[in-house]
Amino acid sequence: MSDGDGPPPETLEEERQPGGSHPAGPEASRLKKSSWGFLPTGVVGGTLVALYAVATPFITPALRKICLPFVPATTKQVENVVKMLRCRRGPLVDIGSGDGRIVSYTKVIAAAKEGFTAVGYELNPWLVWYSRYRAWREGVQGSATFYISDLWKVTFSQYSNVVIFGVPQMMPQLEKKLELELEDDARVIACRFPFPHWTPAQVTGEGVDTVWAYDASAFRGGGRRP
Repeated sequence: MSDGDGPPPETLEEERQPGGSHPAGPEASRLKKSSWGFLPTGVVGGTLVALYAVATPFITPALRKICLPFVPATTKQVENVVKMLRCRRGPLVDIGSGDGRIVSYTKVIAAAKEGFTAVGYELNPWLVWYSRYRAWREGVQGSATFYISDLWKVTFSQYSNVVIFGVPQMMPQLEKKLELELEDDARVIACRFPFPHWTPAQVTGEGVDTVWAYDASAFRGGGRRP
């Protein structure tokens, strides 16, 4: 039989392909490369979403009527707070700026190490989880507790010691809340910004590390500035 009577060599090669499929051509290669090109895009997109989820609770306070910046406590400030708590007893609560977004886990942990049952209120869940982790790392998870909550929805009557890092815009409103809720033997410690109408019993530190201590019996008994 002559060569012209049989199938072309190309046809025989195609028939030997598994399942009778044709070999991948230029179009298939382009599709394969294109599918791999979507992978980096997906990774970048997922990373951006994750960053947005973490950063949003820190950024959105700055967009509110009362600006509540994330400012961690300095070592000296924590030392001054502990100094104001000496000889004190009873449960302690630390509340952050405005509506509890900025709990200082360092103050709560420091108070727990001094023997206090310390609680922190914070709206940002990422900060709460991190604070709980730090308390565990420091070995005080049994006496340092953190809750996700708005400070304006919390009643402070059960606390004998209140530590606050506030901003000037919310201090007058907080004065009224604490006057109504605290017992006469309670002490309030303000960091960085004082209360506008109360007369402090003690002041320690300077600059950004200044701490003011106020006794509830004093500001209830007329120890207020006009």
